[in-house]
Amino acid sequence: MIRSSARFASPLKSLKSLKSLKSRPSRNPLKPLWSRLARASATLAAGVVLSAALGALAPQAAHADETAICYNCPPEWADWASQIKAIQQKTGIRVPFDNKNSGQSIAQLMAEQKSPVADVVYLGVSSAFQAKDKGVIQPYKPAHWDDIPANEKDPQGYWFAIHSGTLGFFVNKDALEGKPVPRSWADLLKPEYKGMIGYLDPSSAFVGYAGAVAVNQALGGTLDNFEPGLDWFRKLKANAPIVPKQTAYARVMSGEIPILLDYDFDAYRAKYKDHANVEFVIPQEGTISVPYVMSLVKGAPHEANGKKVLDFVLSDEGQKLWAEAYLRPVRAGAMSPQLAAKFLPAADYARARPVDFGKMAEKQSSFGERYLQVMH
Repeated sequence: MIRSSARFASPLKSLKSLKSLKSRPSRNPLKPLWSRLARASATLAAGVVLSAALGALAPQAAHADETAICYNCPPEWADWASQIKAIQQKTGIRVPFDNKNSGQSIAQLMAEQKSPVADVVYLGVSSAFQAKDKGVIQPYKPAHWDDIPANEKDPQGYWFAIHSGTLGFFVNKDALEGKPVPRSWADLLKPEYKGMIGYLDPSSAFVGYAGAVAVNQALGGTLDNFEPGLDWFRKLKANAPIVPKQTAYARVMSGEIPILLDYDFDAYRAKYKDHANVEFVIPQEGTISVPYVMSLVKGAPHEANGKKVLDFVLSDEGQKLWAEAYLRPVRAGAMSPQLAAKFLPAADYARARPVDFGKMAEKQSSFGERYLQVMH
């Protein structure tokens, strides 16, 4: 193959070229490049300034400004998927899904205090007391503030309930392998249910802690005496419980966890929306009902959008969506008689006893430590 002599010049010719170069006046061969770069940089800077100016004048906000970050808004829990879809449709604000639990959300907010990322946060009620104590949330009294019962909101507006649930057994009857549906906390200790019982980690997830408070209170304990509940967990170890950290709805539906300590709304959703062969049981010894709340994050980067989200979840439409997901909306009028009829009878709910949420929050951390000691 013949190659071009221009591309493969002889060494002698190259040497002559080098001598010729040395005889020329000294010149920086990169100077033209630096000049072009300088001109390009100046043009780019001018473009950035112009773009920023136009952005400030534009009626539409930038994409990031159409967002509100919510910690602990998992699509598979409490039908946040439908709520988030409605928020975007009605307000134009996009809320990304987030699968943290309450404890993980507070830890993240604390880690980000100097440079907050989230705008709003959804928490179990006792976790909200902790969030206030840690200084990671700020007051905001949303629309319909006056409709919220006094015992379900912080007087200064640091947190407020949006809905509540009653804790019990979410049972996949098809996965019980012919065994009877358990009716009591005592039933769950029976060897026949070994490997079938699940509950969220009480040292991290609020629903797990709520379950611990419920069983402890049902068995004669108090928020000053967790021994009955801890003893129950000790005995439950023999049944090899499954203890996830995040919502486990799909694992119950698949039959992986036939019996989950969970709220009524998840069981009703499985029964009426997903048409699964499931049952919700309020244990014979008793249980508790607890609110879930929301807060505006301190230093929220999209504070105005966060406030719109908080307004929406308490709006007529937002509250109706919670009711349609089988939660008890904090504005009771949002629950239609037709939906209420799908819940267990009032006589069953009468076994849900009151609890001091402030004290429940105060004891959460110490209980978590003791629980870990018992279970490890």
